[in-house]
Amino acid sequence: MSFTKSRSSRRNFLLGAAPAVAGGLALSGIARGAFEQTASSAMGKAGAANEKIWSNEYWAQKGDVKLYMFRKRMGAPQAGKAALPVLFLVHGSSISSTSFDLTVPGRGEYSLMDTFARDGFDVWTMDFEGYGKSSRTEGNSNIADGVEDLKAAIPVVARETGQQRFHVFGESSGALRAGAFAMAHPEVIDRLVLAAFTYTGEGSPTLTDRAKQVEFYRTHNRRPRDRDMIRSIFTRDKPGTSDPAAGEALADAELKFGNDIPTGTYLDMTTNLPIVDPLKVHSPVLIVRGEFDGIATEVDLINFYRKLPYADRQFVILPGAAHALSWGINRQQFWHVMRAFLEMPPRLDGGQAG
Repeated sequence: MSFTKSRSSRRNFLLGAAPAVAGGLALSGIARGAFEQTASSAMGKAGAANEKIWSNEYWAQKGDVKLYMFRKRMGAPQAGKAALPVLFLVHGSSISSTSFDLTVPGRGEYSLMDTFARDGFDVWTMDFEGYGKSSRTEGNSNIADGVEDLKAAIPVVARETGQQRFHVFGESSGALRAGAFAMAHPEVIDRLVLAAFTYTGEGSPTLTDRAKQVEFYRTHNRRPRDRDMIRSIFTRDKPGTSDPAAGEALADAELKFGNDIPTGTYLDMTTNLPIVDPLKVHSPVLIVRGEFDGIATEVDLINFYRKLPYADRQFVILPGAAHALSWGINRQQFWHVMRAFLEMPPRLDGGQAG
């Protein structure tokens, strides 16, 4: 069976099953909400067949700091139509949110936003303080600052979508931001995806090397970020796991915003780990690690995973992948495991038959 046919069959099943399940099962409040979101996603996919991807820009305000936000979904929002499930993407240390909407001419799909918009999600992202189009300040935009940035974004997303709970995805230091935000605001998190994440940093070759510059991070709020540095994201762990053309495209997109970026997340990752306490993450969690990722060892991540309080959790290692999961040659595998986790059918109460 082809991948396209498989997805089509799953969509038809969800659409056909929705009325029967809704009418025949007395779901708990949480399960009902999860079911409605799953059904909404399925209907969003079906209704999007003849629609184009719609996008819009927004601004959140954090004191005097303006934070740029960007959104993509299939078709413009319309009054009276069911809201789509929200997926919020959190970027990492050396790049802005433009990385989630990357175009690599002649090399296939690289936009995470377009991919999940087509899958029926209302996809949002933002530039953290000091990155991309957001205000450039004298601060170093550390993990705690990122949590405050995300707090400022909540009212904008809630107002525009009508949704009070969101799926949140974070990659690299963005996973630390997302995890710290989930600890601070569990009421907002639906399902949490942590990719290229690190827990204690023990045994990490990437962080060991990065720690050689710790005094610079302590004494400077911004660090150099040139084309070679961006290329290194794709090559430092295992050359060949990413297409060099993707690194060049990302550098072209990012260097429009300048050749330096904040040091805060690098300082946190070399001196302040662990930042995310697994016992305080009260949501379903997916942890995705590339086979060759040097930011964290498998043992480090398993130690985090085992402490998570929710039974609804998954740990996935993707073969042939490194740190740059979103832009790797095998990025479709990453999309697949993330999609499957976000579309997990709701758990039913004991004794209920399917």
